[in-house]
Amino acid sequence: MHRVGSAGNTTNSVRPRKEKRLAYVLSDADDTKHCAGINCLKVLKSTVSNGCDYLFTGSRDGTLKRWALSEDSASCSATYESHVDWVNDVVLAGDSTLVSCSSDTTLKTWNCLSDGTCTKTLRQHSDYVTCLASAEKNSNIVASGGLGGEVFIWDMEAALTPVSKSGEAMEEDCLNGVNGSTNSLPMTSLRTISSSNSISAHTTQGYVPVGAKGHKESVYALAMNDSGTRLVSGGTEKVVRVWDPRTGSKAMKLRGHTDNIRALLLDSTGRYCLSGSSDSMIRLWDLGMQRCLHSYAVHTDSVWALASTPTFSHVYSGGRDLSLYLTDLATRESLLLCTKEHPISQLALHDDSIWVATTDSSVDRWPAEAHNPQKVFQRGGSFLAGNLSFPRARVSLEGSIPVPVYKEPTLTIPGTSALVQHEILNNRRHVLTKDTAGSVKLWEITRGIVIEDYGKVSFEEKKEQLFEMVSIPTWFTVDTRLGSLSVHLDTPQCFSAEMYSADLNIVGKAEDDKVNLAHETLKGLLAHWLAKRRQRLGSQASANGDVLSGKDIAPRSLAHSRVEVDGGAENDSMVYPPFKFSTVSPPSMVTEGYQGGPWRKKITDLDGSEDEKDFPWWCLDCVLNNRLPPKENSKCSFYLHPCEGSAVQILTQGKLSAPRILRIHKVVNYVAEKMVLDKPLDNVNTDGTFAPGLGGHVQHSVVGDGSFRSGAKPWQKLKPSIEILCNNQVLLIFIFRGNPLKRTKFA
Repeated sequence: MHRVGSAGNTTNSVRPRKEKRLAYVLSDADDTKHCAGINCLKVLKSTVSNGCDYLFTGSRDGTLKRWALSEDSASCSATYESHVDWVNDVVLAGDSTLVSCSSDTTLKTWNCLSDGTCTKTLRQHSDYVTCLASAEKNSNIVASGGLGGEVFIWDMEAALTPVSKSGEAMEEDCLNGVNGSTNSLPMTSLRTISSSNSISAHTTQGYVPVGAKGHKESVYALAMNDSGTRLVSGGTEKVVRVWDPRTGSKAMKLRGHTDNIRALLLDSTGRYCLSGSSDSMIRLWDLGMQRCLHSYAVHTDSVWALASTPTFSHVYSGGRDLSLYLTDLATRESLLLCTKEHPISQLALHDDSIWVATTDSSVDRWPAEAHNPQKVFQRGGSFLAGNLSFPRARVSLEGSIPVPVYKEPTLTIPGTSALVQHEILNNRRHVLTKDTAGSVKLWEITRGIVIEDYGKVSFEEKKEQLFEMVSIPTWFTVDTRLGSLSVHLDTPQCFSAEMYSADLNIVGKAEDDKVNLAHETLKGLLAHWLAKRRQRLGSQASANGDVLSGKDIAPRSLAHSRVEVDGGAENDSMVYPPFKFSTVSPPSMVTEGYQGGPWRKKITDLDGSEDEKDFPWWCLDCVLNNRLPPKENSKCSFYLHPCEGSAVQILTQGKLSAPRILRIHKVVNYVAEKMVLDKPLDNVNTDGTFAPGLGGHVQHSVVGDGSFRSGAKPWQKLKPSIEILCNNQVLLIFIFRGNPLKRTKFA
């Protein structure tokens, strides 16, 4: 997904230097299912007897979900949607606060027992935030690490406390990349870990300090002990760094791995540490002795996930080799519990079961016997883990290749297939996609729905079948990074495409009226917000005795001198059928205002209370004021020449010009007039459609004098007279009563 930039303006600027992008994410699937790989898991145990346990999952689709667990089922009870990129990790801080981190460079906090509203956005990282760690017995402490090489310690109690600031201070924070009034973060809540310095607390308020680097390179894994007195971090430097937040000092650096460190665990006391690496090894460290006690060669590829039994006697491990192992840390005895079809990304123990997340969108629960793991070893099939990864030293106790103990999970939370391939069709309204299951679908992006599901067919063949010889400017881009279709709009490029209302089949609108596709799409996306906003403004105006002007927009956006009023929109509030978005599976809007950072929300969840500063100025200018950026090249030029070998006379004419889109029947009228033929009637069209551009696909239209036989189609009485060609492609054949065939080349 496109990484949304910072506000990028200065205190003296009138508008942002770089215009903010607007995107919307489409989905035709059940909203209670993830549509991309699962990156993180967290189990919340109920504190009351017979209470419901919850599983939280964070996905590459940009959302988190809460699942209510029972013995034989799991139901989605809430979706947490605000991140605009992959959710990479999630932890619990206390009994009710959920903290997530994302590739959108932010941390977000949620009331985990609520309906999914984000309570705070924390912005300090300069790059993707990859990992989190929390102290189980100290709910205030959460650590975060990311690709920028930074590690931050957050005091959640202070971070979630609102701070009152003046408007000038708020604006300054926004310009420096910190949220506005609703998400202000006091700097007393932030500590920065540096590889060369002790942990220092920044107590100065009103500005954002530069974050010191915790690592020289990217951080992939963090772990903290229960009391929050020890933190370990690892990443691409291949070393385990140990920090002591109590004294603010760097405790030690542990070397031994030969590749990136991808997973870390600490025991409850903070003395023992387990690390998993891309070198396929698991290592057990004694932090008191500052050395590696054991190395376990269990996996054949990168180790991405670790989970330990409550006593830290056994470790569950999974990774890129699709296998889940259980290893006795003391005896080195290992057992293959199960194999998956996709790499294992995260593990979470839940009583005597273990939840396994993979790069697929589903989650499985497998038996684990965490309280008595020796019961699993009694089944046989174990082996001794070696201490060398290349070649792996595995001595089987039974002299055979390990066989998985379990064949099927006890419970599966299914997801939907992620989109992996897409193609924008020439009509610039349809996109062809293919998902991981091989299903090919056709989307109409101006309505956000699937209009055809072709099933498992050849993507390339279907693309060729749907090809149309039309020419419409590229006004949007798409990607499938989130496993679903994301449509991106950038100004002013998005306003470059127009179509005639006749080509869009808009009933009740003059067929020659031009419709700007981006303008109407934005109106459709914000229709719910506009309706709610009018209700709120109307209620306020009634209460105050005021009269609404109907054209109200943030003052900051009125400073733009070069604007163009879209005269084609007769009714600002009307949304035409080709641009009405689904309310059953509404798209999610992803954007960034000129005060604050990126956000994501379903268009039907916009309640009108959102500040106009949360939206890009150009979107509001378009929807509220009916104003578009100026058009640079409003005319296109062309010539008419007789086709080679044709006996038709040369028309006396020079270079012709026309609007950016040209309906071919107007060219025919011009030719007929110049050649003194029977002029075709504008309102006769056998199929009701015309090519929207000069390079349109073949459209066979027939015109005449209107005196047709009752019950007969027009072309059944007429003979061909003129062909219009462009680049040897026949655009239209027009027929005039009593005229011989004439061919005119259009170039």
